[in-house]
Amino acid sequence: MAQSDFSLNQRDRQRIFKDRFIRIAVKCGGVAVLGALVLIFVYLASVVIPLFSGAKFHSQVIHQALPIAHVKRIAIDDYGKHLFALNDDGMAQFWSLGTKSQHPEFSQQLMMPISQIATMPSDYGWFALRDPSNHVVIAKPQFKYQITSNTRQFKPYLTQYNYQLAPADSEVNNFTFVVTGDEVTFASYLADKSVLLRWGTKGDSQLIHQYRFPSLFDHLDQLLMTPDGKTLYLRNGNDLIVSERKKDRFVVREIIDLAEKHPKEKVANIRLLAGAYSLLVRYQNDTVSQWFDVLNNGQRSLQEIREFQLAKQTQFLLPDTYRKGFYSFHRDGTVQDHYTTSHKTVFSKKVFSKAPLLAAMSDNERYVLTWNGQQFAVSEMTNDYPEVSISSLWEKVWYEHYPEPQYVWQSTSASDKFEAKFSLVPIAFGTLKAAFYAMLFAVPIAVFGAIYTAYFMTPKMRRIVKPTVELMEALPTVIIGFLAGLWFAPLVESHLTSVVSLMILLPLSTMVAGFIWTTLPRQWLRKIPSGLHVIILMPVIVLVIAVVMNYNQQIEAWLFGGDVRVFLVQHGIDFDQRNALVVGFAMGFAVIPMIFTIAEDAIFSVPKHLSDGSLALGATPWQTLIHVVLLTASPGIFSAIMMGLGRAVGETMIVLMATGNTPIMDWNIFEGMRTLSATIAVELPESEMGSSHFRILFLAALILFIFTFAVNSLAEWVRQRLREKYRAL
Repeated sequence: MAQSDFSLNQRDRQRIFKDRFIRIAVKCGGVAVLGALVLIFVYLASVVIPLFSGAKFHSQVIHQALPIAHVKRIAIDDYGKHLFALNDDGMAQFWSLGTKSQHPEFSQQLMMPISQIATMPSDYGWFALRDPSNHVVIAKPQFKYQITSNTRQFKPYLTQYNYQLAPADSEVNNFTFVVTGDEVTFASYLADKSVLLRWGTKGDSQLIHQYRFPSLFDHLDQLLMTPDGKTLYLRNGNDLIVSERKKDRFVVREIIDLAEKHPKEKVANIRLLAGAYSLLVRYQNDTVSQWFDVLNNGQRSLQEIREFQLAKQTQFLLPDTYRKGFYSFHRDGTVQDHYTTSHKTVFSKKVFSKAPLLAAMSDNERYVLTWNGQQFAVSEMTNDYPEVSISSLWEKVWYEHYPEPQYVWQSTSASDKFEAKFSLVPIAFGTLKAAFYAMLFAVPIAVFGAIYTAYFMTPKMRRIVKPTVELMEALPTVIIGFLAGLWFAPLVESHLTSVVSLMILLPLSTMVAGFIWTTLPRQWLRKIPSGLHVIILMPVIVLVIAVVMNYNQQIEAWLFGGDVRVFLVQHGIDFDQRNALVVGFAMGFAVIPMIFTIAEDAIFSVPKHLSDGSLALGATPWQTLIHVVLLTASPGIFSAIMMGLGRAVGETMIVLMATGNTPIMDWNIFEGMRTLSATIAVELPESEMGSSHFRILFLAALILFIFTFAVNSLAEWVRQRLREKYRAL
């Protein structure tokens, strides 16, 4: 038998080469898509991860001994290169750090001798010196620089004013002061157990206004005044007297027991947190509690909000200059950094051999200057994201001026001492709310429209309807949002009764029209080709809409007493012009083409022999649709709905233009919302690169990415299960 060799001709070789090339290209494309998704996730995660890193404290970056002793007050500039020191002889000096110079850059004798020193919060920089005859000098060190083409020259100076705190023959036990704009105010606790207040114009040595509390105080450990001069705190042991300024007098508002929740402990000291809206109360058991005013029933009262357990043997606290945090210094040299809003300890470490005697912070919170009695040390801090924690992002937080813990998103304010509110819950809720109402509107219309188009409509009409609906998807969402915000929202507001009525009447009128159609004589019905009944239904829909819109006022007067908005308010329902109803219609209109197209293809692709076999066995068209066609097409229909949901969750321009962008949590369909995507679009261009706000917006993007990936993964898993279940049909 002859042996024949098998060989491929030229055409077979080319076909094999093309098959392999296409197979490799498809694999590379798939791997590239997966790689792109992984890279996007890695990039977003790399921006977000630093949010949850702790602070870094580089201790004693500069340490230097200077020929100055008995220091009573210190300050440092924003560059960490110059310090201010005041000794007990009233000598104020500016020194350069990191040099071998033993001479100050600037010195000035303020007062001698000194009986007492009082200070304002460090971010204000003012301090006051009192002599035995009750003369007072208030001063503020100024770290100024003269910028030239090559260098930055240090030009410090002192701003100072002189006043008479109290009569010269009065004995002052304690005093405090504030400088507010053009006014300076002093509060003194005298030996006769009275509290005297004097105030006047800054720069005028005569304090022309005076007020003395009518009651006497047996003992006062501390006087503290808010920088606006409107609230005075008088502490006697654990009792705190809160008084408020009413024109030219101070009125006691309330007396509080600061140890009510700490009955066995004594108060060691009180300090003002940055912004002066909160009090930090330090107890002798190394506990610090935050207190601020809470409005209840129209009355403000000071309440304890949260407490921090510090390390042992706390020496003193150092509040931040503009953020809502504070440092605690302990006897063994441990330093802790705490942040009140996020209620977390950002940093805790032993950085000194023992606790310093004094500490001061630069205005930009980058440097901490300490003095241990022998030398000065400058420590550098890296504390970029103290306000961020899992609890502050996802749990209720009790913010200053709020009556109770709430979910709040408010990322910016006009004041640098503003308490940032970065709760993601309101904008995540708004995302789900917008998607819910959009899907509530889009899914029934898209799915039922797909069923009718694929199963009942004539091929000729389907060739017109399907491409028309698919072209709707090409309409830019910015145009839809523009029309929704500027045309549809005012239309809904002026015809709210009609719009709500149509949501009920349109489905009912469609069913009524269908019922009437079935009662007509058969010879009439035969004149309309099967599948073209929609042409008969469209005039009915247009007629119902026209009638309801024209009789809007009559319907409103009949159902709601003439004004639907007043009716809603009376029933506790607020109404905003740009609300979830508008978003539901507009975003639903954008989502319908995607759901319709995929669902229609899935239904139309059901093999013809399945439906023909069902009909041949005696099933009605509706029974065949429900028990055969829809079951077979269910994986595709479910995928269409889930893809529509992913589109609705990630939609930006429609919710940006058609809502009020208010981050509130309310399912009310007549109120707006704010979504994750809209927040990113609005705030990312204005956020500071690398700031907490900037990275939290990336966290919002990461949440959207993970949610969309999870939805698509779930959709694919369910689709595969449905295919396995109904593949036998």
